[in-house]
Amino acid sequence: MKNDGFRSMDRQECLRLLAKVPVGRVVYTRHALPAVLPVNFSLDIDSAVLLRTSAGSDLVRAVDGVVVAFEADEFDADSRSGWSVVVTGRATAVTDPAEHERLLRTGPSSWMPIQQDLFIRIEAEMVTGRELTDLRVTG
Repeated sequence: MKNDGFRSMDRQECLRLLAKVPVGRVVYTRHALPAVLPVNFSLDIDSAVLLRTSAGSDLVRAVDGVVVAFEADEFDADSRSGWSVVVTGRATAVTDPAEHERLLRTGPSSWMPIQQDLFIRIEAEMVTGRELTDLRVTG
């Protein structure tokens, strides 16, 4: 069997790696075209991806109630190795007041100034990942 340098990772390994990085990219549709937005995030206790944004942001209007993808990765150019994880699931704005209060304490902070904090949950319905290993021949 040929080694193409990629190894598939199971759900638990993917989630463990996701929890180690602070920034990912949400992939969604804007004006019928693909859009990608880098965001800081955290994982909730049920493995959902949590984003914190302003209640009036374009992102909320674009993703609330629709299926989106979320991708995060980590790569080392020197060793030519790293990993990439994609979470696919329905995104919803958190509207429950008790849940909102909990996420104000435990959810992600935002690197951007925010007016009227709103959290978006991306359900971890499908989680896939690949690890890239160095293929250079040593000798």
